[in-house]
Amino acid sequence: MEASAGLVAGSHNRNELVVIHGHEEHKPLRNLDGQVCEICGDEVGLTVDGDLFVACNECGFPVCRPCYEYERREGSQNCPQCKTRYKRLKGSPRVEGDDDEEDVDDIEHEFNMNEDDQHNKGIKNNEQIAEAMLHGKMSYGRGPDDDENSQFPPVIAGVRSRPVSGELTYLSHGYGDKPSPLHKRVHPYPPSEPGSEKWDEKKDGGWKERMDDWKLQQGNLGGPEPDDMNDTDMSMIDEARQPLSRKVSIASSKINPYRMIIVARLFILAAFLRYRLMNPVHDALGLWLTSVICEIWFAISWILDQFPKWYPIERETYLDRLSLRYEREGEPNMLSPVDVFVSTVDPMKEPPLNTANTVLSILAMDYPVEKISCYISDDGASMLTFEALSETAEFARKWVPFCKKFSIEPRAPEMYFCEKIDYLKDKVQPTFVKERRAMKREYEEFKVRINALVAKATKVPPEGWIMQDGTPWPGNNTKDHPGMIQVFLGHSGGLDTEGNELPRLVYVSREKRPGFSHHKKAGAMNALVRVSGVLTNAPFMLNLDCDHYVNNSKAAREAMCFLMDPQIGRKVCYVQFPQRFDGIDRNDRYANRNTVFFDINMKGLDGIQGPVYVGTGCVFRRQALYGYNPPRGPKRPKMVSCDCCPCFGRRKKLPKYSKNDANGDGANLQLQGMDDDKELLMSQMNFEKTFGQSAIFVTSTLMEQGGVPPSSSPAAMLKEAIHVISCGYEDKTEWGIELGWIYGSITEDILTGFKMHCRGWRSIYCMPKRPAFKGTAPINLSDRLNQVLRWALGSIEIFFSRHSPLLYGYKGGKLKWLERFAYVNTTIYPFTSLPLLAYCILPAICLLTDKFIMPPISTFASLFFIALFLSIFGTGILELRWSGVSIEEWWRNEQFWVIGGVSAHLYAVFQGLLKVLAGIDTSFTVTAKSADDEDFGELYAFKWTTLLIPPTTILIINLVGVVAGISDAINNGYESWGPLFGKLFFSFWVILHLYPFLKGLMGRQNRTPTIVVIWSVLLASIFSLLWVRIDPFVLKTKGPTTKQCGINC
Repeated sequence: MEASAGLVAGSHNRNELVVIHGHEEHKPLRNLDGQVCEICGDEVGLTVDGDLFVACNECGFPVCRPCYEYERREGSQNCPQCKTRYKRLKGSPRVEGDDDEEDVDDIEHEFNMNEDDQHNKGIKNNEQIAEAMLHGKMSYGRGPDDDENSQFPPVIAGVRSRPVSGELTYLSHGYGDKPSPLHKRVHPYPPSEPGSEKWDEKKDGGWKERMDDWKLQQGNLGGPEPDDMNDTDMSMIDEARQPLSRKVSIASSKINPYRMIIVARLFILAAFLRYRLMNPVHDALGLWLTSVICEIWFAISWILDQFPKWYPIERETYLDRLSLRYEREGEPNMLSPVDVFVSTVDPMKEPPLNTANTVLSILAMDYPVEKISCYISDDGASMLTFEALSETAEFARKWVPFCKKFSIEPRAPEMYFCEKIDYLKDKVQPTFVKERRAMKREYEEFKVRINALVAKATKVPPEGWIMQDGTPWPGNNTKDHPGMIQVFLGHSGGLDTEGNELPRLVYVSREKRPGFSHHKKAGAMNALVRVSGVLTNAPFMLNLDCDHYVNNSKAAREAMCFLMDPQIGRKVCYVQFPQRFDGIDRNDRYANRNTVFFDINMKGLDGIQGPVYVGTGCVFRRQALYGYNPPRGPKRPKMVSCDCCPCFGRRKKLPKYSKNDANGDGANLQLQGMDDDKELLMSQMNFEKTFGQSAIFVTSTLMEQGGVPPSSSPAAMLKEAIHVISCGYEDKTEWGIELGWIYGSITEDILTGFKMHCRGWRSIYCMPKRPAFKGTAPINLSDRLNQVLRWALGSIEIFFSRHSPLLYGYKGGKLKWLERFAYVNTTIYPFTSLPLLAYCILPAICLLTDKFIMPPISTFASLFFIALFLSIFGTGILELRWSGVSIEEWWRNEQFWVIGGVSAHLYAVFQGLLKVLAGIDTSFTVTAKSADDEDFGELYAFKWTTLLIPPTTILIINLVGVVAGISDAINNGYESWGPLFGKLFFSFWVILHLYPFLKGLMGRQNRTPTIVVIWSVLLASIFSLLWVRIDPFVLKTKGPTTKQCGINC
């Protein structure tokens, strides 16, 4: 696919296909009529066909043929103006470096896919454009011999006469468990490429060579004595054969006490609940029953959360072994290609500068450029996103070589230039300072251009947006527009300033029409899966949010240490990285870092069947997303006994013969041929029903190691790319049901990972020392609560769907029980808001009514409470000890668990019930990503929402209860202070957990203490005076009244 060949817009249903040129301002071709050579001054001259000689097809720099041939033979072989390498033209002799080009003399045939078509005349202009966009070295692992050696499955191509590459037996690949009549896998590479038969033979030869080397060392072959060089080679070979990763178990001195106290806490909790049930409070039966129900629910919730953390592990990767095994010197690079997906919707809420930094960090990753393709999904069809991506592609030509030359980290320019560190550390190149200053100036100019685009986009013209060539923007109506594809960078046209190739950068906006369900982010991700399957079809896919940039340039290599490991890789469906965030205040007031979840819970799940998918920072195996089952391990042979001992084992079954066998084998062969025809037809129908009616895409799903299947013509391939992103493509298929991102919840990430684990796949949790990805988090209280509300609502949707972990996935028994506990906990945790709300109000009610939820306890009963609190604190302390999480982070997490539980989770429960019972759907709003220059400016912004009402009410009620209880104790004397302490303890427990919420209501951090003191004194004074005047809750003593006895009492 040639970069910058134009924006392709079209609709498969309407049979429309349009190519729009001239939107980007590229270097224009000069008018060459009458031009002279800029090098020698002679006339440029004509070709043998009578046309003007053009040496460079990129910029048209006027050069005559002698200068052109001299530059190719003696010079740098690059155009003096655009630095693009000169390609061999018709009639020019070959020079060094032309071996990679097509073996034809005419550059007009550069993009021809079929050699039989090169003599055809009258080729349409549309087909030429499609060929230029979609073929130019687009596939991975395809060389110049592909047209001759490529062999593809005839089931999908529809041509039975074409042979199938590789073996088609079921045992040849492990992903043949997809329920279909085919049960066959296809080798994706032609025999001449790495990963094919010749490559396997080479590997086999390597084993023989290593054995011979070992015999030589032992002296068995009588060869020469091994020298130091052979020892070095053998050590490198041995190192390459080692595992690419390993588990690091938690030290037994840390994990064993942790497990012991969990078991002890379980027994203590059972004894405590028994005591509570056996000792009711008769004068406050309602309060007692409510509290017991809440405590039972808390116990169940704790079990579901605690026991999946029973086997926590850590992992180490060995990047040097990965390079030794797959990047050997003098051999083709064997690292697997990776397609990177970035999704965005609204550029006004997701700033284009954030998206640009994410894209730049992806393009500059430390990974072979021919193995990386970046796809941007613009689900809002915004011209602002399109233009910003065009500017990003131009800036990437300068930024990527700068990063790789000086090993820059991180490779997102905004974060790199804003880091307050010594940027000269470990830098030894003398030109670094000069080039860094120049690059910073270039980036500032780039930011100005992006800001200008954002400013222009704030006011939409009445006639809609117009592109630079005068064509109306196809996405002016965001709810009714065709699908759009634009390649900004590619291997045949995307070169940086130093003449090196750049990774492919593709803009994709799927088709949207009224009356179709587009399934929000999950639908956009599935569209990217399909269009990437048609264009590049990498075996692995990295999913990132638009505000999550690559902080560790070796992140893809870290994932490959697991996915390409020959021991464990084949059963790994995805590698999940923890989420890390920038721009959070030092105290992390609202637990935005979510450290307890990412550093404790996820490590525990990694020891069972793997972590859950959290929506970003995840590298997938494409075959797992396609719904295939993991490869099966070798089965234990079943015990077979002889006929004489029927008590043990099973008897041998004799083969059954039918009557047709006696008639000869001819009839059997004929019937077998008919069965093959039926199987072929049924397989094709089944695949179309599963993956959709795209022959090219369905063929790509059979290629375990990736690669792009051929098409009958480039125009047909272009139509397929538009076809697979059309709004009606998923109708009557299994997309969103069994394939890709699963529909049915706004938290599609949890559902997608759950389906994979139910099929038997396992996932890996990778935590490199340098965080792989970093993003931005909504640090404002209202935005944070809205984000938590969306997550909780998605969990409620999953709980009431057919994919509920309580009921789904028992058939195959492939989901482990502790893993199921974790998934059940992710779907029922919003329901904890109901008992939590009741438990937070109970202390205030007890203070106001002078009643308590517990009867007077004896000394023996008090031991239950003491043991329970000690076990709670002990579990937390030992958990922090093995995980490395600080106590401050743990406490912030506990506080926000209460804040979110009584606000966002509570609203999610009611919204979820309304959606399930009444069909009232709630709209999904994109969380705004902050682009404010002020440090933590959003933290103190007050945005009132209804989510703030429940916590505010609980705070006021508890404050009133505390004032009323203390006033009552002062009024009644010393005896009333004893029962008051238990009530005050629970009330202060609530207030302390809601303290960050109170700070969020009060204003800026430096004014909070004064305001809190003033409000506290004012409220205490007012309610104390009212208490003395009204005295409503004090229990009156029984006895004669003054009117009856006449005594002045």
